[in-house]
Amino acid sequence: MSQESIVIREIREADNAQLEQVIKGCFPEFEIPLKGTAYEDAETPKMFESYQGEKEVYYVVVKGDQVLGGAGIKKLKNYEGNVCELQKMYFSPEVRGRGFGKQLIIQCMEAAAAFGYAQCYLESAVQLKAAIHVYEQAGFKQRTEPLGNTGHYSCGVWMEKEL
Repeated sequence: MSQESIVIREIREADNAQLEQVIKGCFPEFEIPLKGTAYEDAETPKMFESYQGEKEVYYVVVKGDQVLGGAGIKKLKNYEGNVCELQKMYFSPEVRGRGFGKQLIIQCMEAAAAFGYAQCYLESAVQLKAAIHVYEQAGFKQRTEPLGNTGHYSCGVWMEKEL
């Protein structure tokens, strides 16, 4: 890897296509179902536009002009409580295992707390064992059933954290 620095910043419109590739590239690699997951979400191709509302933000990990991953916070869909969701945390192989997941979780939890959320929820796939481990290290606890209705019926791991 070159000496060019890797940074975390808020998403820009120009990041959409590269971020979509990073997200969708993880599904065949980890044998995650395409149906009932972020793979088929309408917002995946237009992540910048999807995180422009109140109390939501999406961060990307970039090296120069190259998008290498990201994660975001948004109000939990179809749920009445003061709960946000940690969404679409995916990374290219180039940056996995280098602490960026942990950094993004911290940054997202700080944003969620600043937005006034009381709790953070996430959904994942059982195949993403390393990610689940990072979530647990960050204080997320597994649930026995989902919250809200995200439409991600193929995600079999549900976790939550008090903020």
